[in-house]
This record gives sequence, C-alpha cells and structure tokens, in this order.
Amino acid sequence: MITKQIRSLADSLREPGICEERHCVLADGHAGEHSDAGSFHSDDWTPAAHRGRLESPPGRGFSTTNGNIRAVTSRRFVSTVTPLSAGAHGEHRDLSFWMDQVLKELDSVRSSPDMEAVHDLRVAIRRCRSVAAAMEEIDPDPAWPEMRKAARKLFRALGALRDAQVMNEWVKKLGPENDLVRAQLLASFDSKEPELRDAALRSVARFDEKLWKRLERALRKRIRLVPAGSLAAECLALERFESAKELHAKALRTERPKPWHALRIGLKRFRYTVESLLPEHYAIWTDNLKRVQDLLGEIHDLDVLLEVVKKSDFVETEDSLNLWVEIIGRERQKFIRTYRQLTLGKTSLWSLWRAGLPTNGRAEAAAEARLRATARAVDPDPSRTSQISRIAVAVYEALKRADAAPAFREPRLKHILLAAARLHAAGKTNAHKAPHKAARKFILGLPLAPGWTNEEWELLGTVARYHRGAEPSKKKGAFSKLSVEKQNHVRALAGVLRLAIALRKCGVESGAGLRAEKSAETIVVRVRGLVDDVETAARLAAGKHLIEEYLGIPVILKAVVKQAKVVELAARQNVEIQPVASSD
Repeated sequence: MITKQIRSLADSLREPGICEERHCVLADGHAGEHSDAGSFHSDDWTPAAHRGRLESPPGRGFSTTNGNIRAVTSRRFVSTVTPLSAGAHGEHRDLSFWMDQVLKELDSVRSSPDMEAVHDLRVAIRRCRSVAAAMEEIDPDPAWPEMRKAARKLFRALGALRDAQVMNEWVKKLGPENDLVRAQLLASFDSKEPELRDAALRSVARFDEKLWKRLERALRKRIRLVPAGSLAAECLALERFESAKELHAKALRTERPKPWHALRIGLKRFRYTVESLLPEHYAIWTDNLKRVQDLLGEIHDLDVLLEVVKKSDFVETEDSLNLWVEIIGRERQKFIRTYRQLTLGKTSLWSLWRAGLPTNGRAEAAAEARLRATARAVDPDPSRTSQISRIAVAVYEALKRADAAPAFREPRLKHILLAAARLHAAGKTNAHKAPHKAARKFILGLPLAPGWTNEEWELLGTVARYHRGAEPSKKKGAFSKLSVEKQNHVRALAGVLRLAIALRKCGVESGAGLRAEKSAETIVVRVRGLVDDVETAARLAAGKHLIEEYLGIPVILKAVVKQAKVVELAARQNVEIQPVASSD
C-alpha cells in the first residue's frame, strides 16, 4: 500500500531552482547500470551519456587556454528531484520478462556487439540475478543459485568488453585531441578491445539457452511464493532498503571509493527488488531511483578512471597526469554534492522511500509474512504445520490466561513460538541430517527478519531444534551455555510445541475451546476432541514431559465432551374430553 505520506513528501521535493552541475537527461527511461559484484574493479565504467542510451551532457570536457587544460562544465538550473507522477503505473516487468529479455538481447549481441547491445544484455542479466539473490533469502530451492551461476561467466565476459568500450568514451570526452595522456590511453584501450570482443562472443556462444528456459519455467512457479505487492514483498524491499541506507551512512563518512561503490550496489539491489516485487511503489519512485543510481554511477566512473590514470606509466606526461587527477577529483566532488542535496535533510529521498515501506505493526506483519513464505517453500506438509501452529498458540494462550509461569507473560515469546511452529519442519528436506538439527541450521542461515534481534533469532533456532528428539540437557551442548532465563524460555516454548505436535497426533485438529486451570498441585488442560485411551495417554505422556519439567508440576490433559444443544420438551398430556349432555 502506498501511503499519503509518500505523495505529500514527494510534493515537498519538487521545489525547483536548485543548481545542479552536469545533470544528465534521461532519453528513454533507463538509468545507469553497473555490476552487482562486490569488488571495486571491472564493473561498468559507463559515462552517464551512455548509460541506458542517455543523451550526452552538453559542454563537458577539456578546453585549452594558453596551452593549459581546464575543465568545462555546463551549469544549468533544474529541479534537484525529478517530479513524481501522481499515480502513473508503468508495465510491471517481473522475473519472467527479464529472463525472456536475456534471450532477446543475446541475439542482438550476436548480430552486433556494440556498446548499447552489450549494455542492454548486462542490464537484463543483472536484474534476473538481483531478484534471484532476494528470493534465495526466502526460498532455498537450488534453481535460484543455479540461475545466477548460469549467467555469471557471460556477465563477466561482457563486463570486460563493456569496460574497454566505456573507458574509451570517457577519455574521448574528458581530453582534447592534442592531449598526450588522452592519446596513450585511447591506444591502450583500442588495442585490447578486439580480444575482449572475441572473448565475449565466445561466452555468448557457450551460453546454455535450453538451461535458461528450463530455469525460467521452474522459477516462474517459485516466485509465486512472494506475490507482487504482498507483505512478504514489502519485507524483502524493507530489508534491501535498510541495507542500502546503512551503506549510505558509511559512504557519507569518507571520501574513499569503495564505500561509494558499495552504496551504488546496495541501491541497485533495492531498486531492482522494488521494481520486481512492488510495482505500485516503483511507478512512483522510478525516476528518483534511477536518478540517484545514475549519480552514484558517475562517481564510480570517475573513481575507476582516476585509478587508471594514477597507474599510468607515462613518465613524459607527468604534469598532464597530475592535472587529470585534479580535474577528475573536482568533477567527483560535484556529483557527491548533488547526491547530498538529494539524500540529506527533511526532503531526503531516503525519507521518501522509507515512508512507503512498512513501519511498526505493519513491519512486524511483513516479517511474519516472510517467514510464512519460507515455511511454504520448505514444508512438505503445510496443512499439518498449520494445524500444529494453531494448537501451539492455543496452548500458549491458555497457559498465559492461567498464569502458569513467567515465560507466558512475555509478549515476544508468543511471536517466537509461532515462527518456530511454522518453521519446525524446515529440516525434513535435508536427508543427511536429523530433521530437528537441520531445522535449526536452516533457520540460523536465514537473514534476520526486520524487527527481530539476534538473540531472538537464536532462540527461534534453538526452539525448533528441540521440538523433537532428545530434550535439552543442562550438562552438555549449546543449551548448557545459555543463561538460566534463556534455558527456561527454550524449555517453555519447545515444551508447548512438543505438546501441540502430540495433541495433533492424538486427533486434535484445532485449539478451539482449549483452556487451562491452575492449582497448587497441577495444571489441568481441557481439550476438545481428545480421545481417552491407552495409546493417547502414552503419546501425551511423552509430549508433555518437557513443559512439565519447566512448570515444575504435572500437566493433566482432559477431554471435553461437546454437549449436544438439545432442550427436552415437556411430555404432551392427553386431555380426555367428557361429552356434555344436552339439556332439553
């Protein structure tokens, strides 16, 4: 849901008249695209004039005056923030669209591996890989990493060619024709390009299109686990936002290139997640997301160019090299200043984006939705798990109302119990490890859900670990290293989960009508649908042992017989009518 706060904040961002230097005009709606690799080198050195077929910025470059090189930068007054469309909804380009687009762009590169064709293919691949990386956090299906791996070599080979092509363009734009540094850099790039083009074409020829099509068919079904616009989709976008915002804070504290490069990658991951999973948000944010990504791309281009210039061994042109370093540094600062204008203060774009993502109770609901999606992805019997979850929550609430123990008075423990109930079967797909141990490993391998602390996540994994099998021991294992309070939390929640599983095995289908009564000696739990026989008694004895150990008193489970709502009517009385003699 897109809130009114987004639009009101967007309106406040439309104030014109802020001076921007070297602002590049979007020609067809595409923004700068760069590699999502973690390293600083060899991503994409595309100048803004060529990212996504953009117009060249006017008046940029070097001019000579009395033999000296000086920077020429066009300055014009434009709005710092691209105005937002009030409700425009573009075409939703989902994962299937981009996977199909990869195959189409492959044909274009085969026909002509020019800079635009190479760029468009890399953009399509990058979008697919970004969505796959997000979905891997929810769905452990091997098709996701397989898809990313299938395109990795091709992506890198295209990146090397793209680097050479783009650096060539940058050098042509930044230096006059008679500059010695310009001439030597161009000669170096031109000599490498044919070899890089051949290597890229070989990678294109080796790309397994049949595998790609098979993966597209498989992943088209898997991505339905997170429907576009759903709470789970909002959760993934929120996670990407928080990660990128943290990188934003780190970049602003330094001038070093690597933090700015990491911010560029983080913003792209956020953008592509929103584009694929939150189309309504993306329709409003698209221009500004592209705008900021383009600015960060400019900064990255200049960082890479500066590194190339510094490593040059043109001894006879040392003065020119120093001047290039100085001018590149000034240009970089202009883009950083523009980025700061867009992203700091009350009208920050980061505030605009955050206003449209879940907060408070909705953030908690989004985190739960993400966990439900993960449970659906890994659970071989979701209906069974759903029943167990309902029974476990009912037992917890009954013990809470009966004031059975301190653990049942802590609000967060109920959320942890519900998550453990939903994910306790996650380890059943692992044939090489005990299911309960595999469940803990799987849960701890998931990214921390929004609103959860590391301590709570550890507790969730431990509760899932002890939902079956040997009970936790104070003398050995990880459980023995926990504090007494945490040990009690584990025994309470794992005990409730074990009891819920046992009740379901005994034929209980829901927690409706379940209630508990506490006395000094026992806790009596009354359950509807419970059968009173020897087999049931044996199952329940094992299932309730851990919760009894935590409570310190016996738990007695009694069946509640549902009484028929029949009202006995009074017996009908037959009244004998005596004939009355007629009088004459």
